[in-house]
Amino acid sequence: MSTDPHEVAPLSVTGLPVAGLVAATARARRLLEDGAWRPGTADAEAAARVLARLTAPLPARTGAAAGAAGARLRAEDRERRLQRIWRTTVHHLDAGLVSPAMAALLATVARTLLPWYAAPNRRPAAAAPQYPAAGGAFDRAEPPAPEAGEALLPELTDLFGALAAPYPEGCDPSAPPAEPWRVRYVGRFRHYEKPGPGVWSATTLRCPACAEADGPWEVTCDEQHRTTLGCPCGERITHHGLDPSELLLVLPSP
Repeated sequence: MSTDPHEVAPLSVTGLPVAGLVAATARARRLLEDGAWRPGTADAEAAARVLARLTAPLPARTGAAAGAAGARLRAEDRERRLQRIWRTTVHHLDAGLVSPAMAALLATVARTLLPWYAAPNRRPAAAAPQYPAAGGAFDRAEPPAPEAGEALLPELTDLFGALAAPYPEGCDPSAPPAEPWRVRYVGRFRHYEKPGPGVWSATTLRCPACAEADGPWEVTCDEQHRTTLGCPCGERITHHGLDPSELLLVLPSP
């Protein structure tokens, strides 16, 4: 096993599908070290907000219940920290203000931490956003033990700390393009809205030419992190109205 402190823990250690995260963090580090990525204001702000979640301490829980009840309470605290990291990452991904490189990195982090999107606090509404488990099924299986996600925190803390740090005076911000990719997806895309507290609505995306909803879709992402959906009928949908997370987090890893 590698002892490099900057290497993301391998799959056998974390129990999570981290291959995409390993590649994304390695690319981000290489770009930062080469000076090809000097985060602008939006990128640095997003990195700082994610960094704050990554480094947030757990509650002290003085006088907490002992035994199984206390252990479960502490496990929920750890899950909640992972969930808040996930939510902050998705918030900045969907805001649409960051560079293509940062959007790609945020999407990869959010995809890796998907097991905690609804743990421990689940959204009760039936129309609330849902994302597939590792096998691709939209289920509500229990997430892995929080140790799996926590194994990634040191590497992510180091990387997002570097992204949030000011670059040398006199240098202008710059951001590299995202890496283009293509993936095939069989299933539906849904756009979610929240018209009121605790109330969600969901709309299924359909091809404007043939009304197809289930694909198989050919999804492409270009260097500007713009996504296009290709329908079996030949229609290519560029203005699909989906938030980035509504599309990127249901796809298999590119």
